[in-house]
Amino acid sequence: MTMRFFNTYSRQIEQFEPRNPAERAIGVYTCGPTVYSRAHIGNFRAYIFEDLLQRHLELRGYKVHRVMNITDVDDKTIRGAREAGIPLVKFTEQFKQAFFEDAETLRIKRADEFPCATDQRYIDKMIAMIGALISKGLAYQADDKSVYFRINKFPNYGKLAHFDLTQLQSTGRVKHDEYDKEHIGDFALWKAWDEEDGDVKWDSPWGPGRPGWHIECSAMATALLGDQIDIHCGGVDNIFPHHEAEIAQSEGVTGKKFVGYWLHCAHLLVDGQKMAKSLGNFYTVPDVLAKGYTGRELRYALLRVHYRVPLNFTWEGMNEARESLARIDEWLGRLRAVAKKENAQRSTPNAQRPIEKSDFENALDDDLNISAALGFLFESIRETNRAMDENKLDPGAAKGWLDWWQRINTVLDVEPQAEVVVPPEVAQLANERENARRERNWKRSDELREQISALGWEVRDTKDGSRLTGRGAS
Repeated sequence: MTMRFFNTYSRQIEQFEPRNPAERAIGVYTCGPTVYSRAHIGNFRAYIFEDLLQRHLELRGYKVHRVMNITDVDDKTIRGAREAGIPLVKFTEQFKQAFFEDAETLRIKRADEFPCATDQRYIDKMIAMIGALISKGLAYQADDKSVYFRINKFPNYGKLAHFDLTQLQSTGRVKHDEYDKEHIGDFALWKAWDEEDGDVKWDSPWGPGRPGWHIECSAMATALLGDQIDIHCGGVDNIFPHHEAEIAQSEGVTGKKFVGYWLHCAHLLVDGQKMAKSLGNFYTVPDVLAKGYTGRELRYALLRVHYRVPLNFTWEGMNEARESLARIDEWLGRLRAVAKKENAQRSTPNAQRPIEKSDFENALDDDLNISAALGFLFESIRETNRAMDENKLDPGAAKGWLDWWQRINTVLDVEPQAEVVVPPEVAQLANERENARRERNWKRSDELREQISALGWEVRDTKDGSRLTGRGAS
């Protein structure tokens, strides 16, 4: 099946055709965190979508070169450093480290590069791009000494967001609008230094100042991936003005189409509402872990809904994620037990189906339809569990299923990372519970289940006996 994606630029599902099909090399740019605070789970919904994209492309044999920027200078980071009374680099470093810790917890693959906007090599690239835009008449220095992009000189401005320029309002990310800009939508490429910026400034041909938010990504993307990029990702909130500005800046300098495919992730809601600290529904990864959930449970919860569909985060949804992973764990345990057996009946033809037909991968080929892919996975779990219940799955077929799982788990990455070691006291309680069940002492069995649960473990009764699962398993 040919891979297809919904391209925000065309608003259509398009067949994916990489720029370098012979080498199967793909350049992907993903908008990363602005490190003025710890990233929240809404941010990580987008990062996990981008992780899914990279993993599936690699499963299909592509060589992905992914760049994720880190915005460590903008209005928010400067304001935060000023309020904290510490240098900008020290202020942002704590949130950079927190981002990497949380990404590791959620098993997000590391990008090939994490360029920071304050790196001098990218500052130099930004200044060079701004100079090129001025020389082409696409930018100008205003009375406030800042440099702005002249959107009326770029005919395709607004094509990504699909709006009429006559209805354009202020783009934000500009400190004030009292000066005489040529158009209300003209956005800052270089912001002239003022007292609020403190010691955050760089020299430029237009005087001391700092880059605008938008030019940072254009410079870092083209510096590391070239003038043309296969795929650019981000949240829907990045479409305008940020990604619209990236197109104008990059294409204004190079005269080449900047991005082949724009993919954007829908918002995450919490209990049906926008996440906000004022509503008390603002969660970071550590907040979720503090509720007793694991990184892989949160990963699954943020992964399981199609990226273009708004995801409603609830604690009930987290419990559902836990139950789904427990089903997978139990299934894998049963398969491994069968794979070790010597004499078993031959498997039914249906048990071989996913090994012969890549329904899971085909679903992801269709605009990363993870919902359909997971639907097929759990349908397969039901079928193989039925075959094992009827003793119709032989060791060879069980091994084939395990091999198939290893392949698709390179995309999902939700299997426990280490063999679970059951503490002796938990094992003893589990044995006592098994004895109570054999004696049909259900009251005692329930009491022992509660004791096991109090120690952080869950016991699941299956056809093959009871199984223990640690709720703290990563």
